[in-house]
Amino acid sequence: MIIVHGAGKDITEWSNKLGLKNEFVNGHRVTTKEQMDVVAAVQAGMLNSKVVARLNSLNIESAGFTGIDRGTFTAQYLDKNLGFVGKPVLSGSTQWILDLINKNVVPVFSSVCMNAEGDLMNVNADLFAETLALSVSADTVFFASDVDGVILNGKVKKSLSEDEILKGIEAGDITAGMVPKLTSCIELLNKGLHKIWIGSNIETTSLSNSGENNLHGTWITTKHESEYELLRTA
Repeated sequence: MIIVHGAGKDITEWSNKLGLKNEFVNGHRVTTKEQMDVVAAVQAGMLNSKVVARLNSLNIESAGFTGIDRGTFTAQYLDKNLGFVGKPVLSGSTQWILDLINKNVVPVFSSVCMNAEGDLMNVNADLFAETLALSVSADTVFFASDVDGVILNGKVKKSLSEDEILKGIEAGDITAGMVPKLTSCIELLNKGLHKIWIGSNIETTSLSNSGENNLHGTWITTKHESEYELLRTA
């Protein structure tokens, strides 16, 4: 297992304390140089340390990293109007990550990266998870959030296809942070990963093959499949 985390609410809270403006465009935080310092301090420092400390206290051997470590990932500017916001690109070997996993160590990644010039870059955790998953040939990606799944027409969808996602975004039914999350899902599907889940109640459920069927959330699929087919293939 590899864990990737963001820190959206904590970054907003600390930015408010420091008198910095919080502005979002299509789910991405507009990030100035000053705000990038807050992102790095809160996400890569405070929150990453808390997650690793919690895991180790539960006797789950883990270690904390960022996208900067060992030059494995760099970030290209997503949109200069967003400031120091980037899209991650694999720029080194991920073998060291696989070596940790083979030693039963859980790598915990903050999605903070750097650009080619060495400037810190704010990278959406969902986009980072997408790039990391593909770079290590992951079998399944679980997007754990504070929502029970993808909600359309007031109900949590059991499954969503790529066509349904694109139509939902175009119609304005899928908005805010769910846009980059589902965009990442589409990229993963198009590049060969077939098992993606979005939901909230993941910490109390086994992620073994026998436990995946008990997850209550939304499965993202290459085409619309019935609930029975999803459970059978999961």
